[in-house]
Amino acid sequence: MDMSRRTFGTAAAAAAASSALGLGTADAAHAASASGSAAPSGRARVTSAPFGKLADGSEVTLYTVDTGTGFRATVMNYGGIMQTLEVPDRHGRLGNVLLGYDNLAAYVAGTTYFGALIGRYGNRIGGAKFTLDGTTYHLSANNNGNTLHGGAVGFDRHIWATEPFTTADGSAGLVLSLTSPDGDQGFPGTLHAKVTLTLTARHQLRFDYEATTDKPTVVNLTNHNYFNLGGEASGDIYSHQARIDASRITPTDALLIPTGKFADVAGTPYDFRRPKAIGADIRDGRNRLSQQLLNAKGYDMNFVLDKGITGSPQEFARFEHPGTGRAMAVATTEPGVQFYSGAQLDATLVGTSGHIYQQGDGFAFETQHYPDSPNEPSFPSTVLRPGHTYRSSSVYTFSAS
Repeated sequence: MDMSRRTFGTAAAAAAASSALGLGTADAAHAASASGSAAPSGRARVTSAPFGKLADGSEVTLYTVDTGTGFRATVMNYGGIMQTLEVPDRHGRLGNVLLGYDNLAAYVAGTTYFGALIGRYGNRIGGAKFTLDGTTYHLSANNNGNTLHGGAVGFDRHIWATEPFTTADGSAGLVLSLTSPDGDQGFPGTLHAKVTLTLTARHQLRFDYEATTDKPTVVNLTNHNYFNLGGEASGDIYSHQARIDASRITPTDALLIPTGKFADVAGTPYDFRRPKAIGADIRDGRNRLSQQLLNAKGYDMNFVLDKGITGSPQEFARFEHPGTGRAMAVATTEPGVQFYSGAQLDATLVGTSGHIYQQGDGFAFETQHYPDSPNEPSFPSTVLRPGHTYRSSSVYTFSAS
């Protein structure tokens, strides 16, 4: 059987069209996005094509998840990375709204976490250690003596077992699974993680996370997409109008580790409770939280969501791009979100369209429990014990007007 191109669900027509043009699945998606001429097929499907090999010879596959309604993504089994997400603007023209690379080598060498699934622990753990049930665990230190996004070889650096699916209601997606052994990056317990990534006909991108363990451990899974609703390589994100329903943040030290305290956002650049441009106050150096902006060179902060932890995803944020009319509403079960304005994009990275990324060309919006929760008893717990299942869900809903 020829495994160079596989079709799942009702993808045969799309795969055949790509083959006739001499394009891989991802290349065909980029060509359609660039021209704005891709016509929705009305059929949900998932196709796949090779995307290179890792140094150990492991093959990486790139999946195209297409709802057939003008809403589709490319996702690879390496790191569960979302490479592209195509969304129509107010005129119905498709545009990729994610930052990423056009080749595997850049993802392997990169440190931006573009589009990746993050684990075992999203964000930072101070001092690369924590104590649980009287035992201190020393973790992989990969960020100024701290642990960032699970350590040097986090979940973004592994090949995930991947099962494509389509549903009768027009959704399409992937079930991604990964087993992290006891002691991986210093974390205790064998952790079985599963992430169901779904695109719906209503233009929703949904992440449903699950995990179980055989020893007490800590878990905080998330996704690290960088968004630009104007389109990848369209310029900076500072004109985006943003609303975040969060009255407090968790202030950090110079290394971006939470102090354990909470700060009200009223009267500071962190107040997004009413919509405002992302860039409106980002250079405000004369307020009581100015040091936070200086430490992070912009926004890189955990917002404490007013809704708290919820049993099902509840909307708490919305972003709009005036030029294209694209909007993104965000809902989650989580109590926090990391809002990062892309300060470290330093004109040394070349994106999927061949453009150089500069500071502020994309923003990350990572739903989560708070950073360093294992070391802060006042924060909501991230402890997972045997016999229990970690569950978290986040939904990104796209529209245009």
